[in-house]
Amino acid sequence: MTSKSTHDHASHQAGHASLKGYLTGFVLSLILTAIPFWLVMGNVLESKPLTIALIMIFGGIQMVVHMIYFLHMNSRSEGGWTMMALIFTIVILVIVLVGSLWVMYHLNANMMPMSPEMMKNMP
Repeated sequence: MTSKSTHDHASHQAGHASLKGYLTGFVLSLILTAIPFWLVMGNVLESKPLTIALIMIFGGIQMVVHMIYFLHMNSRSEGGWTMMALIFTIVILVIVLVGSLWVMYHLNANMMPMSPEMMKNMP
């Protein structure tokens, strides 16, 4: 009877995080936010598509950091179901990022430029 309660207590404690884990996640989040901000505000790279790609990569990495450090997802907990959730999240992340870029590109390419005279005649 005691071995079962000890096992339950140990498995229950495995999902909890420490202050060190939260601080590590916080620092990584700050770094993963500061680098794209610096890339854009400092106009570091000449190529806009490369800058956009790097921002998207840093955003994806930051989502994984949040899932690991703040949502406590790993391959060992809950029989691997959190790993399935991570894979599902990555698939959805790719769909959202690629879809957003596709929509923004096509909106920009297909919008008619408006002159100030045309804007005055708008209802």
